[in-house]
Amino acid sequence: MGEARPFKIDIADETLKRIRERIATYRWFPAPAAGGPWQFGMSADVMKDIQAHWLDRYDWRAAEAELNRYPHFKAEIDGLDIHFLHIVGEAEGKRPLLMTHGWPGSFFEFYDAIGPLAFPSQHGGSVADAFDLVIPSLPGYGFSGKPTAPIGQRKTANLFNTLMREVLGYETYLAQGGDWGSLVTSWLGFEHPASAPQGGCRAIHLNMMGLRPAAASPQSDAEKEWIAKSQASMQAEGAYLMEQATKPQTLAMALMDSPLGTAAWIIEKFHGWSDVPDGNLFSVYSKDQLITNAMIYLVNDAIATSVWYYAAFFLEGGGTLPEGQRIEVPTGFANYPGDTYMLMPPRSWCERAYNVQHWADMPKGGHFAAMEVPDLFVDDLRKWARPL
Repeated sequence: MGEARPFKIDIADETLKRIRERIATYRWFPAPAAGGPWQFGMSADVMKDIQAHWLDRYDWRAAEAELNRYPHFKAEIDGLDIHFLHIVGEAEGKRPLLMTHGWPGSFFEFYDAIGPLAFPSQHGGSVADAFDLVIPSLPGYGFSGKPTAPIGQRKTANLFNTLMREVLGYETYLAQGGDWGSLVTSWLGFEHPASAPQGGCRAIHLNMMGLRPAAASPQSDAEKEWIAKSQASMQAEGAYLMEQATKPQTLAMALMDSPLGTAAWIIEKFHGWSDVPDGNLFSVYSKDQLITNAMIYLVNDAIATSVWYYAAFFLEGGGTLPEGQRIEVPTGFANYPGDTYMLMPPRSWCERAYNVQHWADMPKGGHFAAMEVPDLFVDDLRKWARPL
């Protein structure tokens, strides 16, 4: 098993030049004259605004310096390089928390939460709430290695458990995740619990439902209502999922050839899945944040292998627990009301799949909670972890 090797982000000038040239020479086409700016997908006006900012004001080298503000590493696990941040803060090695992102996010989602979680006394908090943070890039994402074939969430959980236990030497740890991270985290709790002889994950926190109970029939009016709303949401928003799950390589052919197209494919989801009550994407995210997250895909040519991850979900058998079993490690859920795509089930449904010990109905925030509302995200993680 490989050791943790220090890593610094340093993208070649020729890579940045190639991306910039493709951004600058993008050939625009007419947008529908009828309907709202987001009715048919990515708003052309918003994307033109982002393009102008990208070319005239965005500074990758400044973003790179910000990303390098925290220590990065790589470790070879089962023949694949896994990239991760490892921040040993005021917990001094005693309270490790593994945090896993999803698509179309990245490790950068957690950046505004890192300081308060690792160094709470510097942000008005208590040292007792400090964590060691481990924030990996999923296989095929960001600065992690690219698998030769799709790797799914269950396999990723195996890799990340090895990272925590064998590479970093933590006997037990806590884990948090949203989007694909919620499935990786759920598999960690199910297959690698701290109660196992070799140690492992002792509690999990999710801001999206991960694995489903085997008994998936609704058992209350609230559950029936949730299923109906979820089906309507999937009908409106789920076409991307089916394309990425069934024909990812076809999509990759287009996205790999167009940096602006890749950015639009990603940023449209940040608008659709975030808590944007006034419709203004830039009231939640800065243009620099959105571009930096897209650049993490672009500078690594990672969009193709990132969409493979959807196909791998089905190749691994989907996300249903075995009959009569649930995840027994203590579990916390944070229900963010602005995530109108992946709606959180009623607590009763979650309790059939998880040992729910913490539940929080959040006042605002959406799918990318750590990036949208970092203060609320941090506060809920602290509340979840204190009894543990």
